[in-house]
Amino acid sequence: MLFAILLSGCETYHLTTKSLVNQFANSNTEKKKILLPVPPYVFFIDPVTGNDLKTLTCLDNKEHEKIITITNRTGIRITRLDNSRTTFYINTLLLKDSSITGSKTHFFNMPIKPINISDILKLEVQE
Repeated sequence: MLFAILLSGCETYHLTTKSLVNQFANSNTEKKKILLPVPPYVFFIDPVTGNDLKTLTCLDNKEHEKIITITNRTGIRITRLDNSRTTFYINTLLLKDSSITGSKTHFFNMPIKPINISDILKLEVQE
C-alpha cells in the first residue's frame, strides 16, 4: 500500500505488451545487490534477481515517445483482462517464455504471481 501511495504523485507512462517484449529481448538477468547503511554498520541484503535494462521507451499521455531511465524506484503496474492489477519494480521484471515475473520489494525476494503476456490489458510505468 505504501508503494502505491509513493507512486501516486509520479509521472505515468504506458506501453504495449509488444513494445515491452521487444525492449526486453536483449536484456540479461542479474542479481540486485542492495546495501542498507545503518550506522555504524552496513548490511548486505539478500539479492533480488532482475533485469539489466537501463532505459525504457514509453509513451506519455499525449502519445509522445519518452525514454525514461530505470531506477530502483521505477514501478510498473500491469492490468489484466479481468481488471486485476499488479504493481512492482520494473528492474526486477523478468520475461520467461510467455509470462512476466518480478518482485514487490528490493529488500528480499517477494515474487509476484507470474502473469501470462496474453492476459495483459494495460502496462503503466511510473518514475
